[in-house]
Amino acid sequence: MTTPVRYRSSEEDSSRWLAFPLRRGDIVISTRSKSGTTWMQMICALLVFQTADLPAPLAQLSPWLDWLTAPQRQVCDRLAAQQHRRFIKTHTPLDGIPIEPDVSYIVVARHPLDMAVSLYHQSDNIDRERVRQLTGEPQSSIAPPARPDLHSWLVRWTERDCDPQEALDSLPGVLWHLTDAWRRRREPNVLLVHYDDLLADLEGQMRRIAAWLGIDVPAERWATLVEAATFAAMRERAQVLVPDALGVLKDHQAFFRKGRSGAGQALLSTEELSRYHRRVAEMAPADLLAWLHRGR
Repeated sequence: MTTPVRYRSSEEDSSRWLAFPLRRGDIVISTRSKSGTTWMQMICALLVFQTADLPAPLAQLSPWLDWLTAPQRQVCDRLAAQQHRRFIKTHTPLDGIPIEPDVSYIVVARHPLDMAVSLYHQSDNIDRERVRQLTGEPQSSIAPPARPDLHSWLVRWTERDCDPQEALDSLPGVLWHLTDAWRRRREPNVLLVHYDDLLADLEGQMRRIAAWLGIDVPAERWATLVEAATFAAMRERAQVLVPDALGVLKDHQAFFRKGRSGAGQALLSTEELSRYHRRVAEMAPADLLAWLHRGR
C-alpha cells in the first residue's frame, strides 16, 4: 500500500488519518474549502438517517478529522462511539488518506473561481484569534497587511505561484486535489460530484449518491429530504449545520452566503480570464478542466 502524502498547516494535519481505524461502509467526504463540503455532509446525513430531524448538530455527526482545533483523541473517540454509518469530513486530497476498498470516497468539485470568491468572503467571517487559541499557535506581533478588494485579490489568487502541497486553497492546490481525484474517478469506491450539478438538479444528484452508496430511500421520504438539503433550508438551520462547535465563526448565517455559481468569472476581464485559462491548462488535464468549467 502506498504511504499517504502528509499535508500539514497551522490548522490541519492529515497524519491523523494514519491512526484512525476506518470501518467497512464509512463515507469520506474530501473537498477543497468552500466547494460544497457542508452541503455534501448534509446530503449524507439525510440519506443515512432518512429524516430532516438530525439527532445531533452536523459537525458532531460528521467531524472534521484532521482539523487541529480539537484534540485527536477526542475526535477519534467520538467517531468510535458512533453506531450509524459514519460520514467524515476532510479537506485532504485522496492521496493523503488511506484508501480502503470497502470505504466510499466522495469528492466535490466547484469552479475554482467561484470557490475562491467564497473563500475570500469566508475569511472575513473567521475569528482568527479564536483559531489561534484552539490550535496553540503563538501570537504574532506583526499586524496583518491591509486586505485588497475582491477583484484585486482574485486576480492575485489566479496568478500566484506556490507549492500546491503547501497551499491547498491556492489555484495550484485546488487543481492538485481535483487532478488526483479525477485520475481515480473510475475506481468503484470513488465518486466525483460537481457543485453545479447539485445546484441544477439536487434531487437527481441525491438519488445518484444514494444509489452509489447502496442506500434505499422510501419514495414518500424523498421530497422532505431534498427540501432539507436546499440552500435556503440549510441557511435557516445554520445554528445546527455550520461546522462551528468551537466558536470559530463570527456569524453562522453568513457561512451560507449565496450558494451560487458564476460570480468569479463575472469579476474578471476578458484578458484576466484568458490568463486564468492558460494557467490552469498547464496544471490539470484537459478533460478534467472541461468537466470542471462546464459551459462557462
